[in-house]
Amino acid sequence: MHVTRIIAIRHGETAWNVDTRIQGHLDIPLNDIGEWQARQAAGALANESIDAIYSSDLKRAFATAEAIAAATQAPLIANPQLRERSFGDFQGRTFTQIEAESPEDAMRWRKRDPDFVPAGGGESLTMLRSRIDAAVNDIASKHPGEQIVLVAHGGVMDVLYRLATKLDLQAPRTWQLTNAAINRLLWTPDSGLTLVGWADTQHLNQQQSRDEIHS
Repeated sequence: MHVTRIIAIRHGETAWNVDTRIQGHLDIPLNDIGEWQARQAAGALANESIDAIYSSDLKRAFATAEAIAAATQAPLIANPQLRERSFGDFQGRTFTQIEAESPEDAMRWRKRDPDFVPAGGGESLTMLRSRIDAAVNDIASKHPGEQIVLVAHGGVMDVLYRLATKLDLQAPRTWQLTNAAINRLLWTPDSGLTLVGWADTQHLNQQQSRDEIHS
């Protein structure tokens, strides 16, 4: 079999998610709710056959992945290519602040300009898509006939959905990018990603999870 089954999970909640503050490559830890969400996701996957877990090396994702690794006993590999989009000088600021201080940049971001690069080392949406596409192809090709977990970020989940559904980067988002939700995809060398299921939050019913509003 050449099919790789992928479970993609956004990290648990952080204090900056609550504050709607841009995290990007800044290394923000999970808050108490995020740690609970990570344990819930781990419990939901505990009885699944998982051959490997790949995670962004940023601590909010890696801590989520560590909980899943403890529950499944699958090996855990940190991969910086699964990091969130770099937002450069936007990192650490809220969208309201960016709108007030850099209205033209804020408008390009809001309109999902695929070539807009935030100053200070940011990435465009096009750059992010290329990075995630290459990372997933590389990782998935190592696991034909197996099931793996990818733990990453809201922007990464958005790209995975668009790659799997062949949606343009500028298409309005109508799907959720919920903290610690379980998303399922398939990957083959010929077809790339296809969508199986998205935003399963049954394991989180006792606690509301936040959507990623800035993807």
